[in-house]
Amino acid sequence: MKNLFRLIVILLSTVPSFAQINSNASGEIEVYLLDSYITPDQPYKLVVSFLTSDSCYSEISLIGFNTIKISDKPTDNHKIELDLEEIDEKHSSIKYKIYVWINDQEMSESQIYEVEIPKNILIDNKSSDGLWQLCCMGGVIFGIPSPTIVFQNEESFFSVTKEIPLFAFYSSNFNYPYGYISFEYAHIFKSERENFLRIGYKQLFQTKPIQYVSLGVSFFSNLNGFNGLSPELSLGLFQIENVITFYSKYRYNFQPTKNTTIPLNGRSDFHEFSIGLYSNFFSLNL
Repeated sequence: MKNLFRLIVILLSTVPSFAQINSNASGEIEVYLLDSYITPDQPYKLVVSFLTSDSCYSEISLIGFNTIKISDKPTDNHKIELDLEEIDEKHSSIKYKIYVWINDQEMSESQIYEVEIPKNILIDNKSSDGLWQLCCMGGVIFGIPSPTIVFQNEESFFSVTKEIPLFAFYSSNFNYPYGYISFEYAHIFKSERENFLRIGYKQLFQTKPIQYVSLGVSFFSNLNGFNGLSPELSLGLFQIENVITFYSKYRYNFQPTKNTTIPLNGRSDFHEFSIGLYSNFFSLNL
């Protein structure tokens, strides 16, 4: 029964994994990775466990750091927990290789594995000066509005908007929330309706080569009878200091139910194109 279980694990371990960034393995002994993750609570630890095709000694080489022995006696079941005190904010991931050998035989090595460091660990490991800088940057992001171009009835208007993420929903091993609820104020200059409030939900999908693609929908109102919905598409283009993301956004604003009091001059729907800076520094992370 034990051998059957081991065979199943080995077969599953041969399926390509997102943690494997190349396949430059060599040697006669095979390495089958089981676990590779960072614990969510302090003290933060890197946990790595794996099986080998034969009983052997093993060690792990943290690329850019050091090499640590795992098994000092021959075994086919290996596990190690490593403290992450030496990891600083300059590293967003840990890459490592596993080396195994039997007595004086030639050493075998695994492919390179990679595990991402969760964002909260990167922040916790920063110095007090770094945290002060982070707070200042967060304050700047909180205060800077997003410049926006509005198109309505074949006319264009300049607008500024300020979105505040209120609640962010996180999943493990992600640098961004998978979704968040936001509140927003917008002012459109020289328009018949100048001021708007919005509340909505945004769903984020992390992707390469950019940071993320976001789909969202908001309810808007000018608090004077002009209410509607705003579906949007946003692209997180690149990061600044690992906590701020520069984005571009398109949004379409319309009224599901029209009435005679809404159109002041032509159509009531309008389009927005904007750029801005996103950070969930002041949001409540759930």
